[in-house]
Amino acid sequence: MRILILGGTRFLGRAVAQLALDQGHDVTCAARGVSGVVPAGARFVPVDRDDPDALVPLADDGFDAVVDVTRQVSHARHALSALADQVGHWSFVSTISVYADNTTPGQTAADAPVLPAAPADVDGPVGPDHRWYGECKVSIEQAVRERVGVDRSFICRAGLIVGAEDPSDRFPYWVRRLSAGGEVLAPGRPTDRVQFVDVADLAGWLLHAAGTRLSGTYDGIGPAMTRADLLAGVAAGLDAPEPVLTWVDQEFLASHDVREWSGERALPLWVRLPESGGLMDRDARPALDAGLAVRPLPDTVRATASWMAAQPAAVRQGGLDPADEAAVLREWQAVRDR
Repeated sequence: MRILILGGTRFLGRAVAQLALDQGHDVTCAARGVSGVVPAGARFVPVDRDDPDALVPLADDGFDAVVDVTRQVSHARHALSALADQVGHWSFVSTISVYADNTTPGQTAADAPVLPAAPADVDGPVGPDHRWYGECKVSIEQAVRERVGVDRSFICRAGLIVGAEDPSDRFPYWVRRLSAGGEVLAPGRPTDRVQFVDVADLAGWLLHAAGTRLSGTYDGIGPAMTRADLLAGVAAGLDAPEPVLTWVDQEFLASHDVREWSGERALPLWVRLPESGGLMDRDARPALDAGLAVRPLPDTVRATASWMAAQPAAVRQGGLDPADEAAVLREWQAVRDR
């Protein structure tokens, strides 16, 4: 296929470009080029997507498929206007952040309510909390379906994406932490659910969708697992001893300013229950039935650890630092021993 990736210089877009090249496809990446470089062998076209006509010169290049990962509504609309009539298949990478209900486990794209579209004067996420992120993705989903048509478009609502070149601190935190050994603070309960998708698996599914002309709306997410299985799988991928885990109650963590999900003084991949019980426990069966292939967790860990070792400066150093973790564990032990 001749594939156009709108992006291709960072994480998922770059993984799609690399895998497409490995599979023998002709790959063009159109991006500003400030977030990284495209894989060797891909054609790079520098574009400023703020310009409504930036992609018009590519309209006659005969692309079989487009993959777009944007979160900017105007960027999506410019691309659709320039290219929608000239390509055979359009994949848009959306997000599970479009859903209005994060409480209920087991939902699918077919039955879960979504947020309203972004207001007309909002073009993209705003501020450090990425306000309007989900709503902007809803707006883009609607534009893709309207302009390309439901029969030629694939909407992939990605969950948490992990693996090599991960720009977040979420999965790398646990790889780094279990590599260090010692007593590990594990948030919540061993049976709490965790869910994500390997970037390489998601890239493979996007190319499968392009090649088979898969259409419709799906969650791009692997099967949920328990947090105990997550931590055991990370240790297995590192060939590390079975971790010494101390499970700490979520209310205790919150009362000691240990934060959720990501960032400074956070325990990544942890969310409060029950209010976020559906965020990391969606039904992955529709995606698996539609061709998403999921590799074993230790393989994801090895790929992540290898990248972290090769590119240490690129790894975000978030999460709970060792001194804070040790202090919280001491205080938890004192509470338990009373």
